Amino acid sequence: MRNAMQHTQRLPASTAPGTERAEGDRLVGSDRVLAVLKELARHPDGVALDELTRAVGSPKPTVHRALAALRRAGLACQDRGGRYLLGDEFLRMAFAHHEARPEHVRVRPLLETLAARFGETAHYAVLDGHEVVYRAKVDPPTGAVRLTSTVGGRNPAHATGVGKVLLAHELGTLDAVRRWVGTARPARRTPRTLCTAAELHRELRETRERGYALDDQENEPGVVCLALPVYGASPRVPSGAVSVSALAYRTPLRVLVDAVAEIREALGPLKEPF
Repeated sequence: MRNAMQHTQRLPASTAPGTERAEGDRLVGSDRVLAVLKELARHPDGVALDELTRAVGSPKPTVHRALAALRRAGLACQDRGGRYLLGDEFLRMAFAHHEARPEHVRVRPLLETLAARFGETAHYAVLDGHEVVYRAKVDPPTGAVRLTSTVGGRNPAHATGVGKVLLAHELGTLDAVRRWVGTARPARRTPRTLCTAAELHRELRETRERGYALDDQENEPGVVCLALPVYGASPRVPSGAVSVSALAYRTPLRVLVDAVAEIREALGPLKEPF
């Protein structure tokens, strides 16, 4: 099954103060090092220098120097076959940071409950601009087919249940939705994706009225989702959203909608205050 829950972006040239800017389309300085690091993350089994060079579009000697810097920091390593991988220090930092997130600890039991109850995948995600980032995920304990989304993966907010339920709290008017959409039309992930400001505004209004958001095969064909906001830090502003993402042939959207009261109750102290 195609994984539309996992989204990877190429690193753009940085323009932040204190970094070297890209010259044209050529990555230089810290931009190149970060581009190499992100490309390594896409190859858990390792990647050869030639392939890495093609992927980041820089000369082999400069990519090799970037790898040397990453290896000195423990952020990259090389296996016996000469292929490059993320280093143990990078993994240690990533997992330590993830485990230290308060919401990860609080939300995990809830996701386990939802995954076991519906036999489908449960997610916790936060909004980051025009995308959602998955902070936690629990797969069903049984079932031959599971979603292959990953913690840290991204998806467009307008096409996902978690994204729409969070946008509903931020974009209360059509003008606000238009400003969020901007001049770039949102990507149409499937024939059902809502791509205009007017469509999205109507959907967000309905989401606010019912208190939950739906994804009816809008992000990936064959996958449906119901999402609710999570209030982990404030009683008025959601810190993120939880969802049950299901294979439509196995758990139709109507099944999730019929169980929304049960899902909301499962949130306990994290549910929306009334």
